[in-house]
Order: sequence, then structure tokens, then C-alpha cells
Amino acid sequence: MAGREVLRHSTAHVLAQAVLRLWPGAHFAIGPVIDDGFYYDFTLPGDARFSDDDLARIEATMREIIAEDQPFVRAEHDVSEGRALFAEQPYKLEIIDAVTSGADEVDAPADSTTLSTYKNSESFTDLCRGPHVPSTSRLGHFKLMRVAGAYWRGDEKRPQLQRIYGTAFESKAALEEHIENLAQAELRDHRKLGAQLDLFSFPDELGPGLAVFHPKGGTIRRVMEDYSRQRHVEAGYEFVNSPHISKSELFETSGHLEWFADGMYPPMELDDGQQYYLKPMNCPFHILIFRSSQRSYRDLPLRFFEFGTVYRYEKSGVVHGLTRVRGMTQDDAHIFCTPDQMEAELESLLKFVLDLLRDFGLDDFFLELSTKPEAKAVGSDAEWETATSTLRRVAEAAGLELVLDEGGGAFYGPKISVQARDAIGRTHQMSTIQLDFQLPQRFGIDFIGSDNARHQPIMIHRALFGSVERFMGILIEHYAGNLPTWLAPEQVRVLPVRDDHDDYGQEVVDTLKAEGVRASIDLANEPLGGRIRRAKLEKIPYIIVVGDADVAARSVGINRRGSETPERDVQLATFVDAVTKEIQERGTPEVDRATT
Repeated sequence: MAGREVLRHSTAHVLAQAVLRLWPGAHFAIGPVIDDGFYYDFTLPGDARFSDDDLARIEATMREIIAEDQPFVRAEHDVSEGRALFAEQPYKLEIIDAVTSGADEVDAPADSTTLSTYKNSESFTDLCRGPHVPSTSRLGHFKLMRVAGAYWRGDEKRPQLQRIYGTAFESKAALEEHIENLAQAELRDHRKLGAQLDLFSFPDELGPGLAVFHPKGGTIRRVMEDYSRQRHVEAGYEFVNSPHISKSELFETSGHLEWFADGMYPPMELDDGQQYYLKPMNCPFHILIFRSSQRSYRDLPLRFFEFGTVYRYEKSGVVHGLTRVRGMTQDDAHIFCTPDQMEAELESLLKFVLDLLRDFGLDDFFLELSTKPEAKAVGSDAEWETATSTLRRVAEAAGLELVLDEGGGAFYGPKISVQARDAIGRTHQMSTIQLDFQLPQRFGIDFIGSDNARHQPIMIHRALFGSVERFMGILIEHYAGNLPTWLAPEQVRVLPVRDDHDDYGQEVVDTLKAEGVRASIDLANEPLGGRIRRAKLEKIPYIIVVGDADVAARSVGINRRGSETPERDVQLATFVDAVTKEIQERGTPEVDRATT
């Protein structure tokens, strides 16, 4: 573990001790480190429930434990000793049983015959592989964030535990910065902004993780997808389409039923006696398109692109707005090339990815290289080494920071992930580029080489947005809802001061629409100030006010989003030229921590 992870893991132990001190007889389960902190799961005596008010009590007790300067003392035990030590803790006993059967548990030691524990006091010992700080006095800059429910082992059929989330840092300043970022993240939450701006919703009738896009959200999607299509045409991609369901045979051949069945929806039994599945991925369909005719080396590389909707079974407890859904549309493409073309294709593809993301205003990147998973992988070590070393060379040539993700590859090949930092410093996995030597072999596809012999092509999987839904959610939060003018669903709103200005206001709208600008007019019978406030809440890039002087001079008054100084007496033609140029150039504004 890195230093901050050790600090957070140790703070999780202090949290567990505090809860057991305040609620004698409580049962504690696991308390791992997560991306931005830690959590610990509990059940309380008599089915008592934590309240938000309890967090302050727990924090106070944690500070007492820290002040006691308790050491973290490691010890090893055989299984019988461990079971005796945790005889009153059923979750710890279950972990011990899992360890002895060879299962890999979050807080369990690495070997199945010896258990390791960390003792802080005579009244508190935890089952844990460590490491930890020397003593509790090394801690102190922490905060408990919230209480949530969580099923034991993530299984909805198992007991529901109470989870306390917290975070910890090495300094007060770092903790305060993190808390400020969390406040900013809440203000930028795309779920709240999606409702406020009337972009999308998640009707109960559809079930968790399934969104419907309203007209404004649909406009954003259309603009995103249209621009992506344009860029793919320029990059030499061919457009294909595939159905949403397939016979099970396809996913048996691809290996998805063997390796990915937990992420797929149950099969449908149709009247022909066949089982059909909703597709979790587009790649097998694109392979069938490649296989539909004999290919020559002269045809390669072939680049098949599709906005393909796929379906993943995500547990209801983990779906999250647009960023974790059950039905998603991927900007999915598969490239088929010769081994000699592979490295050049990867280099041009990575440049394409980074350029496209920059066009949407993301420009702070690093790369992650995910290697062969230990448990689930097909193919020889030599094939994996060839694929991994090629991806590494391409990633290093890009000149970006490269982070190694040991064992994080898919079962059929290693991948590069483009990680982007948003306006408040959060990291999001964006595009993935994945080499695959396996699926071409499983489907038996080939091409005729210059030697007139049959050869297996290299297959490259890639999705640049990841999914349209998730990318939209990230952009909404990155811009705090203030999307660049070219992406905004409504770019200009015209507000006549009085009824006798309505005709000219409509003429302004018509002039803008004729130039492809998304414009509307607000003729509501209410004061101008109220209409301006409403347009600002809807984050319209340009609010145009027209009054007597504007009607006479064919001018407009401009209120730019983010500016406190209105511009007056701007000629209509001048404004139309300026806004159309901004849209055509797809300018992206500087983002900062402001959320208004």
C-alpha cells in the first residue's frame, strides 16, 4: 500500500474500534480503502441504526483513541486460534472460512494457513493483512462522510449491513481541500443538474440504471454523436449496425458466456427453442461482418464503427445516474489489421482519442496500461507479452504519464485506458484501446496475405467516449452544467422588454435559426428580471434583450453567461456572425471552480 492508503486503512480500524466501544455487541465486517477514503460495515445490536447525528459521536470517540497513542501490533495465528479470537464476530468467522478455502478477501491475509491480525488494545483486534501506521497518534486528519446500506458480500440475498464512509489525509490542508472538492462535486452532480436543466430522467417504471433523454438532453446527444461521426469519417472508419439480441451461440463462441456471464442479463427462451441474450458488447457482431466475405491484405486495415447500445447487468445498488447504467450506447469501433500495421494503427488511434477529447474540453490526461488478469484470461503468455509490449511502446511514445494496472486487462487482451482529470481534479476513465489476439482465433477469421496464404488479423477494440451516457454525465459535471455554446441544447434566448418588441424579438430568433443557431424567445407575461433569472438558471450561453432602441437600430443587448457586464447596442448582424463563428469553431471555455 502507498502511504495515504496505509493512513486510511489504519483510520478505518480506529473507526471500527470506536463503533464497538460505543455499541458493545456490534458486529464488524470489512473496512477497505477505496478511491477517496475508506469505509467499514457493521450490524448493531437489536437492529439499531446509525443516524447522521451518530457520526459526530463516533468521530469524537475516534479522536480519543488517536490521543491514546495505541500501537498497531501485528500477530499471526493458526485457523483455530483465529476462530477463537473472533468467536463473537460472525462476519470475521466467514472471512476466516473463505481464507482457508482459498478465496480472496478484501481484509484477509494472503495465505490460507496463517491468519494475521492487528491489535490496538486489549479490547480491539482486527483480522487484517496490513500494513498500518505504527500507532494511532500518527492519525488525526479525517472526517466521517455518511452512512449507507450495503449487502454482505454485495449479495442482495445476504444480510444488509450499515456502511460508514470516511476519508483521511496526511494534513489538515489536504483534508480541507478534499472536503471543498466534495462540496463542488455535489453542486456539479449531473443527476441534479440533469433534472434542473430538464435533460434526462430515470422513471421508476423503467427500473434502476435506465434513462430517458428529454428534448434538451437528446439535443446534446445528437450534437455529440454527429461530431463524433464527422471525425470518424475523416479518420477512415466505415459505419455498421448490429441488432440488440443474439442467439446464445454467438456469445458461446466469443467466450462471453464463459467469462462475462455475471454481467449479462438472463437468456430469453423463444418459441424456436433457442436462447437469446441482450448483447453486452458489440465486438462479436463486428467480427461476423468481417467474416461475411473473404478479406485480402489489400483491404486492411478495416475500421468498423457503430453507436451500439449494449446491456450490462449492474446491481441496483451500484447504478449511478448516467455514469453507471444498465443500458448504454458505446461509440464502439473495431479495427482489423495485419501484424505489420498494428503499431501504426495504435499510434494514430491514440492521437485520434486525445484530439477528440480535447475538442470537448478535456485536456489533463494520463494513461493506464492494464495487463493480463490472473484469474480470467485466454491465450498464451507469448501472445499477451507481444500485445502488452506493443501497447507500452505506443503509450510511452505519447509522452504522457503512464501508470501500470497489473492484472487489470480484459480476459481477451491488455488495454490502454485514457484517464482524464476534470475541473475539480477528479480522475475519470475515458477511452479504452484494447488489443485482441483471441477473438479472431475463436471465430476463425482470416485474410489472404501477399503470399496467397491465410493469416489471422489483429483486432483492436476501442471506445472513445466509453459510452455516450457516461461521457455526457462527465461533461455536465466538468462544466457544472455550463456546456460550451456549440454543445448547449439552447444557445440563445431572446427576451423582448415589452409586448410591442415581440415581433422584432421573433425576427432575431428567425435570423439566428436560419444560421443553424438553437434559439428561442420567451414571451411570458412576467417582468424582464424574472425571465432573465430563469434563463440564467437554465445556463443559456447568450441572453438577448431587445427594447425600443434595438428595434429602431436593429441591434441587441447581450448578456453573456458568466459575465456581469451586459453589452448594449450590438448590431444584430455582428452578433449573429460572432455566435455562429464560435459554434463552428467549437470553442471550449476555460473552466474553474465556479458553478454558477
